[in-house]
Amino acid sequence: MKLKTGDTVTITSGKEKGKKGKITKVFPQGLKVIVEGVNIKKRHRKPTKSGEKGQIIEKQNPIALGNVRLICVKCNKATRAGYKMEGTNKTRVCKKCGQET
Repeated sequence: MKLKTGDTVTITSGKEKGKKGKITKVFPQGLKVIVEGVNIKKRHRKPTKSGEKGQIIEKQNPIALGNVRLICVKCNKATRAGYKMEGTNKTRVCKKCGQET
């Protein structure tokens, strides 16, 4: 998985298309990420005890990895990420400008 927590990304498809945010959590097995402030769903919760009020809880849902693009730090464009091998070290590289991200 080429994206990691803390990366700035843009949403490329769906109802949240065009929005930008930071990745807060990554799910490698499900190929999904949670992006800060994007894909927020509301859940209505009934009161559990007598005298308690019901609540509306906002929760961030994961987005498929294919609907997200990394924003390069150097060229500030939405891009794919690649890897460059330098000996035994592997560094992430922007596919558009070739700089390390």
